[in-house]
Amino acid sequence: MTRGFTSLLLFIFFCSLLWSCSTPKGLVRLEKEQYPVFTDSYTRESLLTAIDNQIHYLRGTNRKNEPAGNLLPLNNLSYIESLESFRTLILLHPFPLELNRMIREHYTVYQSEGRDGQDNDDILLTGYYEPLFHGSIIRDKQFRFPLYAVPKSLIQTKDRNGKKTIGRYDDSGDIKPYWSRSEIESGELLVGSELVYLKDPLDAYLMHVQGSGRILLQDGSIRPLHFSNSNGLTYNSLGKLFVDEGHLAKEDVSIPAIRSYFSAHPDQITRMLHHNPRYIFFKWGEPDGPRGSIGEVLTPGRSVAVDHSRIPSGSIGYIISRKPVLDSRNQIDHWKPFTRFVLFQDSGAAIKGAGRADLFLGSGKYAETTASHMNESGKLFILIQNSFELPEKIK
Repeated sequence: MTRGFTSLLLFIFFCSLLWSCSTPKGLVRLEKEQYPVFTDSYTRESLLTAIDNQIHYLRGTNRKNEPAGNLLPLNNLSYIESLESFRTLILLHPFPLELNRMIREHYTVYQSEGRDGQDNDDILLTGYYEPLFHGSIIRDKQFRFPLYAVPKSLIQTKDRNGKKTIGRYDDSGDIKPYWSRSEIESGELLVGSELVYLKDPLDAYLMHVQGSGRILLQDGSIRPLHFSNSNGLTYNSLGKLFVDEGHLAKEDVSIPAIRSYFSAHPDQITRMLHHNPRYIFFKWGEPDGPRGSIGEVLTPGRSVAVDHSRIPSGSIGYIISRKPVLDSRNQIDHWKPFTRFVLFQDSGAAIKGAGRADLFLGSGKYAETTASHMNESGKLFILIQNSFELPEKIK
């Protein structure tokens, strides 16, 4: 047996043990007979609003003729054409049979191959929302947990390929990784950058996870707080830590369950929150609602966070999954299927690969309850007007 053949066998063996060796999953173009039956369980007005916001972004200054990433040989003007065509179709308010006929005639449909490392084409769909927390501009005995603006010590650079690096200068003038959550919360490294103080460390942590929220101040006013930047470090899931340490079963992970555990085990809060080194910095926002990573206002039920390096951002999305139905006490009564056209208008540190999507749910009790429990399998499709030459697969 030759050395080369032996090496090949070893490579195959180790790749069978380490799924990270496998080719990352992408999107595969469907034949027309493979298209799903397209229906939509939400309001037409919300879909039109999300489409308009996406077009507004793509029409931005000097942006229309830009290449739309390297996933497809299209510029943003091509995506605008595709979105405007779909908007016209929605305005016609066609019956389901007519809607599906027109999509089959005029749109190319791709399907996500699923999550990296999985042996099926299921995506993982989660939800996020805009929380409301009590806060104070002034620190006191009740309000002790700060949310910070971007500190002056944080620096951000880009290399020739546009890759962003976040860090800080050390005493020698060298660029080092920015401080972690543990370092920030264990010292007084960001004095002077405080925006507001919250009552509870988990509330502050959840603001970091959601990326934006609203603060009810002591004078009765409500101010929106939006994402501004991060410390650039890796995101580690708190829910996964609860499962890995045996505190909760995977299907039981929710914000209420985490609150209950911390209430019974207050000595564990700091250690477990510090498991996630990623830290978010904020800015006061406008009252029109939180904005996604593309800079447009998010539309509840329509805006989705995805990995924009794997999903063509200007395309139209379609999700098949399930959602909870709440009873009169805002508790989950049962789950039911839903189908939804969506727009890819946000991103997140935990949203990686073509098999992940995070649905923005808005604000209020339904949004909070749904976001804290949604951890569902589903299917993800994208639609692009078929007047362009498109590849068989998108990687």
